[in-house]
Amino acid sequence: MGVTYIKNIKGLTGLSDPQKPLRGAQLNDVQEAGDAWLLIQNDRIHAYGKMSAPPSGMPEPDEVVDAAGRFVLPAWCDSHTHLVFAASREAEFVDKIKGLSYADIAAKGGGILNSARRLQQTTEDELFDLAWQRLQELMQLGTGAIEIKSGYGLSLEAELKMLRVIRRIKEKAPIPVKATFLGAHAYPEKYREDHEGYIRLLLEEMLPAVAAEGLADYIDVFCEKGFFSYGDTIRICEAGAKYGLKAKIHANQLNLSGGVQAGVKTGAVSVDHLETMDDETINLLASSDTIGTLLPTAAFFLRMAYQPARQLIDAGCAVALASDFNPGSSPSGNMNFVVALSCMQMKMLPAEAINAATINGAFAMESQTEVGSLTPGKRANLIITRPMPSLEYFPYAFGTNLVEKVMLSGNFIRQ
Repeated sequence: MGVTYIKNIKGLTGLSDPQKPLRGAQLNDVQEAGDAWLLIQNDRIHAYGKMSAPPSGMPEPDEVVDAAGRFVLPAWCDSHTHLVFAASREAEFVDKIKGLSYADIAAKGGGILNSARRLQQTTEDELFDLAWQRLQELMQLGTGAIEIKSGYGLSLEAELKMLRVIRRIKEKAPIPVKATFLGAHAYPEKYREDHEGYIRLLLEEMLPAVAAEGLADYIDVFCEKGFFSYGDTIRICEAGAKYGLKAKIHANQLNLSGGVQAGVKTGAVSVDHLETMDDETINLLASSDTIGTLLPTAAFFLRMAYQPARQLIDAGCAVALASDFNPGSSPSGNMNFVVALSCMQMKMLPAEAINAATINGAFAMESQTEVGSLTPGKRANLIITRPMPSLEYFPYAFGTNLVEKVMLSGNFIRQ
C-alpha cells in the first residue's frame, strides 16, 4: 500500500454514492468520467478528476498505472453465495442432462442433502482450505465483497462448523465478508416426516448457539414448496430478528412460494432468486425497501426461465445481481459472466447490470459505505479492464476475460 496514481483512464465508472439502492432510470446511470485519473492512498479511494485538471499537491506516488484505453470499475459485490462446501456434484449435473429435475434429484437424496452428508464428514480446516482457494479465484475475477451462507450442515454441529469457517474467512480476507445462517435450507433425512421437530431444533438450539458465538450477520430461509412455507419463513425470520439477525430470503425460485411476501413483511434486506413472479408480487416488491437479488447463472445452469428483470426494473424494484455460487445449481462465482448473462437473457442494459452487481449488490449486504462505488473514502476495491472500445463491450464480449488488473484494499492482486 501507499499512494497509487491511475492515469489516462478511458472511462472511470461507478462514481455516485447513492443513499438508497438504485431503482428505475437511476439504474442505467453509471456516473462515468472520461479521460480521467484516480488517486488511491493506502487502502482508500482518495480523489478522482479529469486529466485536463491533474491532482494538485499529490504526494509522490509509489505506483503509477497508465490505464490508456481502459475502463476502471468498482469491484463486484456478490451478495449471495454458498462458498463453503465439501465437494462438487457433477454426477447430478449428468442427471440433469438426462432429464431429472431439481426436485427429482432432491427426492432421491441428492441436492442439498448430498452436500450436507459430505460436509458433515469434512473437518473445519479442510472446509476452510477449500473455501479459501475458491475465494482467491473469485477475487482474481474481480469480486471485492461477498456474502457466504451456511445451510449445508443441517445439524447444530455442522452449521456451527460452517459458520466458523466463514468467520475465519472474514478475518483473513482483504474484502468485506458477510455471514448468513441458512439452517432452514432443507429438512435433513432424520426430520423428513417431522418438519416441526426440525424447526424447533433451529429455533431452540441452532439459533441461540449461532448468536452466542456472534457467527452470523443475517438469517435466511429457503421459502419454497416442499421446503419451508410462508408461515415457517415468517416464524424463523422473526426468531432471528430477536437475536439481531436481519432476513435474506430464498424466494420464488420454483413457485409463487410467498417468499417475497414473507420478505417484505419481515423487512428483509433482500429476497433472492425470483424466477417465478406475477404482477402482484412485482408491485409489492417495488413498493417496499427490500432488494430483489437476481441469480441468472442458477437459471442458466438449471435451464429454467430467467428472472423477469425488465419487468422488475420498469416497475421500480431495487435490483441486485449475485452469483449464487454453489455446487448444485450454480457452480460458478464468475460475476463477469453474471453481468453478461443478465444483459443477454434478462434484457438488462449494460449499465443496469453493472450497477446491480456493484452498488446495489453492496446495499444487498449492507456494505455500501465501504464498497460498491469509487467514491472517495471508500475501500479501494476496483477492476481495471483490458483496452475496450466502450463500456458496453464488457458484457458483449462475454467469452473473453476483460479483467486485466484487480485492486483490493489498495493492493493489486492481479496485474
